[in-house]
Amino acid sequence: MPILRVGLLVVGWLIVAVLGVVALLRLVAWDVAEPLIVLDALTLVIYLPAWVVAAGALIARRWWLAGAALVMVVAQVAFAAPELLASAPVPSWAAANAPVVRVFDANIDKSLVFQSGYVRAIEQDHPDLVTLEEFTPPALTAMQASGVLARFPYRCAAPAFGATGFLVASRLRLAGCRILTVFSAGEQTPYLVEATVSTPGGPVALRVVHTLAPFPAYWREWSAALAAVGQSVRASGDSRMLMVGDFNATWGNRGFVALLHDGLTDGAAARGQATGMTWPNGALVPPFVRIDHVLTGARLAVTAIAARGGFGSDHRYLLATVAIRS
Repeated sequence: MPILRVGLLVVGWLIVAVLGVVALLRLVAWDVAEPLIVLDALTLVIYLPAWVVAAGALIARRWWLAGAALVMVVAQVAFAAPELLASAPVPSWAAANAPVVRVFDANIDKSLVFQSGYVRAIEQDHPDLVTLEEFTPPALTAMQASGVLARFPYRCAAPAFGATGFLVASRLRLAGCRILTVFSAGEQTPYLVEATVSTPGGPVALRVVHTLAPFPAYWREWSAALAAVGQSVRASGDSRMLMVGDFNATWGNRGFVALLHDGLTDGAAARGQATGMTWPNGALVPPFVRIDHVLTGARLAVTAIAARGGFGSDHRYLLATVAIRS
């Protein structure tokens, strides 16, 4: 059917043209505007249609279209390679009976009632450290009523209605807790919790991150918060840093990659789980982006990490084992 073939050819060229613009803007205007931030965050998936176009064009012997589509395939491979090739063996010191801390991190999605599923997961997973984002006052009340907090005597709670609340609950001594905010749109927005955790391997600088999603209403706050997270890392220079949370960013985003250049290691990528997606946590659409992370300084290492289904949240939660070099 000539009309169908022409239609498919037009669609193929349209896909390649749009992805070509996205790739070009990644090179010359990385994350400079809200739409680009979202597109760049989706680097691992957004170019996949080019693979289909390339295969179809090769079969149909449409050589110019096949060549253009293959250029997009190569662009995706080049953009994604650093993350996909970050896998490495667990450091020898971490595999040799180093002290460990089990971390449970979840964005609970502004839950007004703390979901019983999280209570059961915390009881079953036996974490030493629980960090929660989008933590609300009703969620705190529900969590206290459940009794799950009884095993975590050290806490730093900053609940808030909306998406800016935090909770840090620890079996290990927690000190120096403070909430950092970024000023934007006429108000202070919390984006980071700083604290020190006394572990069997020595003190660890804890940072719990939640940048607001880079949607049109918040993308300037997102940019400012992620830049401020980077400044915090550079200011402390702490090789014993543990940074966890919902960054609303991936290896496709410039500000997140800057954290890795500043000496932090992405625990999931290091353990070969770069495609362990954390959002969305839905039944209809499988997770297709990894925006929740566990990052470590040079004297810490993630030895195991898993993304598991959340409860009443649009995020999967992370359970990680972190070794500490004494």
